[in-house]
Amino acid sequence: MLPPLLLTLCLHCFIQSSSAFQVSLNDDGLIVATLERSDLQENVTAYAAQISGEPRLILVQFVNTSEPLLFNTSFHGLCYSVGLLVKLGQTWSRPLKTVSVLTKPLPVRSVQISDYRESPETGVVFEIDPPAGNVFSRVNISYTEGQERRSMLYKDFYKGKTVFKHWLPGVCYRNITFQLISEATVYQTALVTHSDITHTPVHHRTVPYPPLNISRKIVHLSQRGGPGDPPNTQEEEIHGEEENTSEEAAGASTQIPFSPPQNLTETASVRLNQTTEAETQSYWPDPTEPSAADREDEFVNAVVSEYEDSNEPGSAMGLPSEPSVLPTRLPPILLELRWLPPRPPTSYDGFNVYIYRDGNSTETATVDENTHEFFTELTEPGTYRVQVTTLSSSGDCEARESAADTGFAFYLSPGGELLEELRERPQAVTVRLLDSSTAAVSWAPSSENHNGSLVSVVSTTCLRPSLSQRMENTYCSEENSTSDIITNLTPGAQYRVVVYHTNGPLISPPSEPVIIDIEPTGVRELAVYPLSPTAVILSWQRPYHVAFRKYVLQTFFFNPVTLASEWTTYYEIAATASVIASVRVTDLLPAWYYNFRVSMVTWGDPPLSCCDSSTVSFVTAPEAPHISSVDYSHGVLYVRWTYGELFIDLSHSRMLHWQVVAVGKKGLERSYSVTRNVMRASLPLPPGDIYNLTVTACTERSRNTSMPNIIKLEPAPPRSLYAVNATHSSVTLLWTEEGVVDHYQVLCRPNKASKEFKAREPLIANSHVLTVSGLMPSSTYNCTVTSFSYNTPSKPAHISITTVAKEMNPSVAAISALAVLSILLISLLVLFLLVLRKKHLQMTRECGAETFVNFDPPSVCFSSSNHSKIPVQLDDFDAYFKEMSKDSAYKFSLQFEELKSVGLDLSHDAADLPVNRPKNRYTNILPYDFSRVKLISMHNDEGSDYINANYIPGYKHAKEYIATQGPLPETRNDFWKMVLQQKSPIIVMLTQCNERRRVKCDHYWPFTDEPVMYGEISVEMFSETESPEWTIRKFRLGYADETQDVLHLNYTSWPDHGVPTVNAIESILQFVHIVRQQANRTKDPIIVHCSAGVGRTGTFIALDRLMQHIREHEFADILGMVSEMRSHRLSMVQTEEQYVFIHQCVLLMWQKKKQSITSDVIYENASKT
Repeated sequence: MLPPLLLTLCLHCFIQSSSAFQVSLNDDGLIVATLERSDLQENVTAYAAQISGEPRLILVQFVNTSEPLLFNTSFHGLCYSVGLLVKLGQTWSRPLKTVSVLTKPLPVRSVQISDYRESPETGVVFEIDPPAGNVFSRVNISYTEGQERRSMLYKDFYKGKTVFKHWLPGVCYRNITFQLISEATVYQTALVTHSDITHTPVHHRTVPYPPLNISRKIVHLSQRGGPGDPPNTQEEEIHGEEENTSEEAAGASTQIPFSPPQNLTETASVRLNQTTEAETQSYWPDPTEPSAADREDEFVNAVVSEYEDSNEPGSAMGLPSEPSVLPTRLPPILLELRWLPPRPPTSYDGFNVYIYRDGNSTETATVDENTHEFFTELTEPGTYRVQVTTLSSSGDCEARESAADTGFAFYLSPGGELLEELRERPQAVTVRLLDSSTAAVSWAPSSENHNGSLVSVVSTTCLRPSLSQRMENTYCSEENSTSDIITNLTPGAQYRVVVYHTNGPLISPPSEPVIIDIEPTGVRELAVYPLSPTAVILSWQRPYHVAFRKYVLQTFFFNPVTLASEWTTYYEIAATASVIASVRVTDLLPAWYYNFRVSMVTWGDPPLSCCDSSTVSFVTAPEAPHISSVDYSHGVLYVRWTYGELFIDLSHSRMLHWQVVAVGKKGLERSYSVTRNVMRASLPLPPGDIYNLTVTACTERSRNTSMPNIIKLEPAPPRSLYAVNATHSSVTLLWTEEGVVDHYQVLCRPNKASKEFKAREPLIANSHVLTVSGLMPSSTYNCTVTSFSYNTPSKPAHISITTVAKEMNPSVAAISALAVLSILLISLLVLFLLVLRKKHLQMTRECGAETFVNFDPPSVCFSSSNHSKIPVQLDDFDAYFKEMSKDSAYKFSLQFEELKSVGLDLSHDAADLPVNRPKNRYTNILPYDFSRVKLISMHNDEGSDYINANYIPGYKHAKEYIATQGPLPETRNDFWKMVLQQKSPIIVMLTQCNERRRVKCDHYWPFTDEPVMYGEISVEMFSETESPEWTIRKFRLGYADETQDVLHLNYTSWPDHGVPTVNAIESILQFVHIVRQQANRTKDPIIVHCSAGVGRTGTFIALDRLMQHIREHEFADILGMVSEMRSHRLSMVQTEEQYVFIHQCVLLMWQKKKQSITSDVIYENASKT
């Protein structure tokens, strides 16, 4: 049988028009579903109940239609919907009928009631423990107050707890029970169920309010005189809680006449029997009654006579019969206590009186609710603490006392002197530092009498560090002093200072604490010791007497990325007991101006930092230059070098100039100074010597020299070779010396060799004149003179001589005339050659470095009308390349200088925005506005579309490539966004992440095969294949429900500086071929990047375009192609070395094509890789 209330609720749940399907709850809380005859239909193979309310729908099939279906729910107190389903064939129908039923919540297992800490007089905390799976909306709390049973509905239970603040103070609440209520609304019908009550009822009494207006009177009983002399009395009123009603306030301000008791021990009982009149009258004499002096006189006389003569048993103040027992007792003192009842509606039964002396209880008394006074004799000196509490104990609940502090304290000296309790705390306490270890404390005068003050000092920082770091040894625990001067303070420490007023042993409440921080005195002897151009060691000493938490090392320098100077924290070092500290500072910029500052940070809260004066400045040493190329031509040594980062801006460095020095082994030394913005030099050097060549970077404080480059120059052939004084058997040869020569080798051979001729041995000469003898008369000889230096011969100088006939004896004048005529002819020949060379150089300048000069007569200049285009027939490319490489590639230099002017008029405003500057890896490599890649962003924030990347035209499409910088940590999300938005299937990476201990590119892809989120894009690495010169990776990008596969080709063999060697040309061309094979499958742009995205990137794009071009054409225009690339992105093909390297690669491509080998066969090794 269901209870009547539950039946009523079930009726509400089961009402269905003409519904026979019945759903109910049984006594165990199970859902019971029953089929009636009217529910059964023909052609139905099975019946089932569909139950909703659980986390998922549950279908329970009827095993027997004549038996009810039982279901045990997971939740109690929840409304379930039960629907009837039928099965026709293999398909279940929709619910034919649906009935709602509200399950019954399980009862509370246990309850706990505790005081509400903020207001225990009226507030309690209810805590219940409902079983798991219970669903309830409210709790019915029932209790008995007095004789009446009450109940209330409460719904604000959070995690089984709630606070109730409306009970009465001191009242006993009995038989408190908790019943859970569940509610639901179905078809506008309210369903309600209640849990059973199975827990043990609990009792709770609230705390009563304390008594009001507690007052005391001290009466010195022994100081009595004549009948007219009043005793010495002291009165004080100690207020408990303030009354709010005017009637109670009036009662507190009036006084009840005091009638002394016949004996003091009966006082309490006498007051218990006093009439209501005593309660309505005031405690102390009314102004209209006799004076207080008369009252006190009357009171004292009565008490003293009783005190002196009465020794009756039971007297609380009786004395022993032998007065000699009390030689140290106080003069007799009487303590009178009076109070008012607690404020209504407090329920109470009496009051407890506690008297403590020196912390020990000396007397405890309990009086009924009608007694509002208490008397006792004080017989011992000491510090007394008196407390009066309200007591509530009636009923079944545990007795409770008022919780508020309603006591007072005083001190009785052995001589009977009374010292009052100090209730006022010291005000306006200030602490002034006199020096780093001394402070003065001051405070405002007090309105209360006191005979001293205490200054309490404790360090708040002493115990914070570990023992190994602790540097304080004073005030680690609280120390009190009567002096207003605090000494032995430690710099860097933090102290808490509190002041107390004292009145004998009585101490006032503490003042508001004052926190003082003492700054540390700062480090000393801060010094910088250089280690390398990018590293230094900082060393310093700390003061011996200081307390601090850590050192903070900061650097101040001009940042070439942000174009700003600011202090930044480089390193933090925990404090130790060591006096000397040092730290290694790395990753500095060479030849750069730095300020270093070491601060000491304290343990205080908040911490202090000192000192800005602990600063030292330093200029780092420059890096050693790297000599990249050396060439010697026509007596001039051409030197080129590189320095540090390829794109470092020397305008902000402390670099002054370069010193180029060539020291010959024979003692000749040449030195030239070059400005810092030029990294090449030309040194006239005599040939034939071995030179030690160095380039030194110089700052105002230091210098750094490159690795020496040993150069051995071949000796020059003798110049101005003449033959004089020819006779029938000898001739004298004269010549001039050029450069360094150890000796000369002279050899004369006849034009027509005869059988009688014997090979002559070469003659060795150490001077510029040699007479060759033993010649045949009337014979012609070819003589050669060769210079030797370090056993290396020069090219020989040739001269043809003819000896005279033997019979002839020419005169000296004829021989001299012949010599002069020879000299004139040779001079004219030299002059003609000089004029011819000058004409040739002039024609070369007129044609320009961009032309190919055909030196076969007649000399003709073939030049394009466009100064930026020079198409060269590939059949002539070998000769063209050799001609351009002459004179230390002087004509290549002219062409490359012309390229530097391309794009100077194009804007890059987006890259210059302050919000976009941190996104640029290098401050001087910025994308042009017209060709930059714009990101698509959902936000219109400034700079949200910016990335340092440009479209570059290719061989087939105008946007075949995207050239971009190596991603930074803050731009790698934008990089992947660009890959996804541009649908780029290929990424070509031409750098390593770190080269020469410098970060060139961020590691912007996952380290493992686990997917990594870059912003809103997930990147997963499927595979990674490494070969000696490149690495191929496959990525899958995911965004929302889109995916994209990306091939990542990373060429790792490009050297730090310059270009791949000549032997590596095959390798780079194989890599370009692999990329092109993959790129031919798509029309979407290929993303190419190195570090800055211009040098190696431009070289790769140029090679890829030229490889496609040469397959279909027999000419190449490298200058025009690079010029076009530079018009879309700044500095594409960054260096002259890279520009020459492209020509070397084209030469190899054309040679392979001429061998009629297809490109697939040329690069078959690459395909296998």
